Amino acid sequence: MADAPQVIRIDPDPLAPYAIAPGWKVGGMLYLSGQAAIDEQGAIVGERDFDAQLAQTMANIARVLEAGGSKMERIVKVTIYLTDMANFPKIVEARKQYFTPPYPADTIVEVRSLALPELMVEIDVIAAVA
Repeated sequence: MADAPQVIRIDPDPLAPYAIAPGWKVGGMLYLSGQAAIDEQGAIVGERDFDAQLAQTMANIARVLEAGGSKMERIVKVTIYLTDMANFPKIVEARKQYFTPPYPADTIVEVRSLALPELMVEIDVIAAVA
């Protein structure tokens, strides 16, 4: 019988006020909710600073992956949501900074807005368990 899906738990959980699980472990895979520039206490990081927001977003991804038993090197797919496609070149550079070949599969889209108006980037992730 297959393992039952398990919620990934982090403490503190900045997504709890929004009734969102940080992610789920299903079989040997992790499915993370979209991560953005929200720190552990729920505060926005880097308002109007894309680089600071991206760094916090990636730190949040690493934190949830670790809680789920994985790591950045095990990411197989990312979906990146940008409020301004002018930041696309920064995403290309970030891929080289945060990932290693073979790079994860990737979808990137521009959206009018994210859940909170100060957010400029959100990334959801699928990763294999380490």
